Amino acid sequence: MPGIDECLLEAMRLPGARGAALVDWTSGLALGTVGEAPGGDHEAAAAEAAELARMAAEHGTFTARGEDRPPVEDVIVSNADSYHLLRFVDTSFDSSVFLHLWLGRAEGNLALARIRLGEMAARLVLG
Repeated sequence: MPGIDECLLEAMRLPGARGAALVDWTSGLALGTVGEAPGGDHEAAAAEAAELARMAAEHGTFTARGEDRPPVEDVIVSNADSYHLLRFVDTSFDSSVFLHLWLGRAEGNLALARIRLGEMAARLVLG
């Protein structure tokens, strides 16, 4: 089972990957980063992505119903030249972390990235 660094390096092998991070959405801190950062600053990108993740996870409109499923699986933001995929990591403890993958729109495959990031999140070992 991969740790943080291995998981982020695997994410960077996806077509169009520009950068990846594991972020704690309660604090907004990046627990690990690799590649480029949107806006050039990994810490600022982590804090801003955490705000978006927190909003999705804490508001009932976006959450799944049922106790056997995570409230939110992922959040996708697209702009003119890229995609941002935030994939929540289900853990045995607080589950307040997510993977943030930044993909170039021309080279990236959003469907493939979503599937692979979900697989990575399921295998990720924290702690």
